[in-house]
Amino acid sequence: MKACYLSILIPSYNESYNIPLIYQALKEQLAKMDHEILFIDDGSEDDTFKQIHQLAAAHEEVKYVSFTRNFGKEAALLAGLRHARGDAVIIMDADLQHPTYLVSELLEGYQEGYDQVVAKRDRNGDSKVRSLLTKIYYKIIDQVVDVKLKDGEGDFRLLSRKAVEAVLELSEGNRFSKGLFSWIGFEQKTVYYSNKVRDNGDSKWSYKKLINYGIEGIVSFNQKPLRVCLYGGLIIMCLALLYILVMLVQIIRTGVDVPGYFSIISSVLFLGGVQLVSLGIIGEYVGRIYAETKRRPHYLIRETNMDRDL
Repeated sequence: MKACYLSILIPSYNESYNIPLIYQALKEQLAKMDHEILFIDDGSEDDTFKQIHQLAAAHEEVKYVSFTRNFGKEAALLAGLRHARGDAVIIMDADLQHPTYLVSELLEGYQEGYDQVVAKRDRNGDSKVRSLLTKIYYKIIDQVVDVKLKDGEGDFRLLSRKAVEAVLELSEGNRFSKGLFSWIGFEQKTVYYSNKVRDNGDSKWSYKKLINYGIEGIVSFNQKPLRVCLYGGLIIMCLALLYILVMLVQIIRTGVDVPGYFSIISSVLFLGGVQLVSLGIIGEYVGRIYAETKRRPHYLIRETNMDRDL
């Protein structure tokens, strides 16, 4: 078995109650292993940072990075990967929905030579509406994006040092980690577990946030929506020309009738809707270009006990 210094990366936002619990659960799994537990406080508004700070003061293996405000989970993941020092890095949520007993299975995959070992959950416990929408989303996204995304596979995974460095080479501002993990490739192993319902606190993922996250995934890894605008415009233009031709023939044969209110309003509303949708899609890409050109940092650090400040 090859020697391994392990980093456990835990992005945390308003998880004050769960911080001590996940630490204790991890200590039971990592008792005989050289490791660090790295918490990323994503600008929490409760006592999350206080709990992390207390753990760090009492246990030298606990490291932390605290943001000046809430920059989002993607920024927290990036900061964690930049600061993690392990030969392998396991990404986990702080809400205890990622079972700590899987750490040993993830490490087994690493010892077998895999650079990515991904934990995949089932949908037990999720609402029927959410499960249905999720299945539909992944069926759509599998057809349109340039990377492979699988239902049930999220951020809970192990990355080798080689895979971590590969992810860090991708410096775009609009990040979608699921897509980035797939894009870098590397040999991958999947381990399975049953979905666990959150015991403490409320989920930070509302339907609105999930929808926005889904759009981010579609837009970040393909340009097909822009092509849909082009094809849609061409089809509508051809149908409009055909309609004009039919109406011209009818006028030549029967003369001019009183224009129909319904046909005019329908055409205006339909074409207006198509134009607005197309502009919205184009705007999504233009907005991302604008954000990238500003080159703002992904996050700002308020406090850390890490020597490596990136």
